[in-house]
Amino acid sequence: METPDLNRDAPVPEVNDDDPVLGLIRAMHGGNPVASVSDASSQLGPRLRTIRLGRGLSLRELARRVDLSPSAVSQIETGKMQPSVRTLYALVSEFGVTVDEVLFDQASGAPDGAPAAAADPSRAVSGPGLAVERAGQRPVITLNSGVTWERLMFWADEDVEFIEATYEPGGASGPDDTLVRHSGHEFGYVLSGSLRVVVGFDEFVLGPGDSITFPSSTPHRLSNDGAQAARAVWVVRGRRGSPPDAEASL
Repeated sequence: METPDLNRDAPVPEVNDDDPVLGLIRAMHGGNPVASVSDASSQLGPRLRTIRLGRGLSLRELARRVDLSPSAVSQIETGKMQPSVRTLYALVSEFGVTVDEVLFDQASGAPDGAPAAAADPSRAVSGPGLAVERAGQRPVITLNSGVTWERLMFWADEDVEFIEATYEPGGASGPDDTLVRHSGHEFGYVLSGSLRVVVGFDEFVLGPGDSITFPSSTPHRLSNDGAQAARAVWVVRGRRGSPPDAEASL
């Protein structure tokens, strides 16, 4: 089947503090902002480039592996284009890192392309200690296609991603009829709105209080076909496992 055009990742719009549709990228720790909105929005691309170079991959080779054009990869790395959820997962799966490391700089201080635990071995423990993340201090990033991820907690197990995802009306994890797969297992709980989840050949519409779990290696897609924003708590465990043979595009 013909692969859909993955270059639907849109150019980054001008950031407007008062525009709730475009959203803002915020990174705050201890109540103190560590970067301005414009600076934070430009950090994703350079992080991806740093990891790519650390893996010894050329831009063209990475583009070939994730089925993007070299121009699209270059624009993402330079911050001229914001990736879709599907493209982001394709990149982190290829790199063998977690979403946290590229979105929220959890690997800060590690050598180029190295996992977060390489910078601080104490972080690579079996479970978290006591931690509190205040509502107004969580890092937030708005991706392409009307999807916002809010990191609910940084903790010692770097192989667990714990986020609140918001899908605006019409928002989706990827283009129509395009599914993604990657390592790990997912657990989702819908807080509000309606979330359409396609897993393989199965399709579900989840409402408030509904939950779902499935292996991330099964091709899947999340979208909001409703009239109001859908909010859900999402956990992905085992992202550092062996990646699937290839990203699915159905």
